[in-house]
Amino acid sequence: MSAVQCELCPKGCIIKPGQSGDCRIRVNIDGELHAVTYGYPCSLHIDPVEKKPMFHFYPGSRAFSVATVGCNLHCRNCQNWEISQAFPNQIPAYHVPPAMLAKLAKSKRCKSVAYTYTDPAVFYEYAFDSCVEAHKLGLKNILVTAGYFNKGPLRELCKHVDGANIDLKAFSDKFYREVCGATLKPVLDSLAEAKKCGVMVEVTNLLIPTLNDDEKMIRALCKWVKANMGKETPVHFSRFFPNYRMRNLPPTSLKKLDLAKKIAQAEGLQYIYIGNVMDEAAESTYCPKCREMLIKRRRYRILLNKIYNNKCPNCKTEIYGKWQ
Repeated sequence: MSAVQCELCPKGCIIKPGQSGDCRIRVNIDGELHAVTYGYPCSLHIDPVEKKPMFHFYPGSRAFSVATVGCNLHCRNCQNWEISQAFPNQIPAYHVPPAMLAKLAKSKRCKSVAYTYTDPAVFYEYAFDSCVEAHKLGLKNILVTAGYFNKGPLRELCKHVDGANIDLKAFSDKFYREVCGATLKPVLDSLAEAKKCGVMVEVTNLLIPTLNDDEKMIRALCKWVKANMGKETPVHFSRFFPNYRMRNLPPTSLKKLDLAKKIAQAEGLQYIYIGNVMDEAAESTYCPKCREMLIKRRRYRILLNKIYNNKCPNCKTEIYGKWQ
């Protein structure tokens, strides 16, 4: 028996027999690499698609949300650390093979299946096969991910994915190394690759006081998104709350969130949102041309949707996204 190398993510773990990679769920068993959580999710929920957050992807629809334990990042502020940083034998799981998962989602009248909570990068094979089964039943597939993939596996997965929210945690390699145990460039590559593959991508940036909320960093992030993904790409600036190993910092100020939105607007991004706040104006969708309110939101509820034939009813501007 020999060591095997995992080629799924940039960490490229070399795994000895009987041991696991950095994500804790990819294990060398008798010289072969196995994803031991395949078909065994630890979390199954029905969420509004807005919770992902996906604001331009069939608003008001239901997403059947699934996760297994494990993650290839170790973010000090992780809100799902109880499962993302766990070992498979520490958390109860359900036996739900891909075909059963798709049938469950269909039976619950969901529009999509979302691979979320931890990261589909580490339960890749399960997410891939479930995406295929979901498409067979007419369901859509959503990745909610930190984007820490190698290009090849991501490109293959994107053939079966319709929408994605990719977390761009900071426009700083130093931040990724010190806070997440990762690096920046592979995430940028994943963002550009997913968009290139035709996936409807939205970007989330959680603003953490003193760590990634510098005005220059926010501006650089916005410039990169516009140049590499297009000005139509929705960007969500989310409010940080103390959690896990980062309880020493205060919540993000509303002033800082508003500043981030103004920077994004000044850099020419068309759809900017503020998350984790109670503010209908910050969560609603506006026409980028005439500024008509097209979708009015209150948290995860759609109160109004004026988009018709993918266009603003007022000025007929095409609105980026997938609509009912």
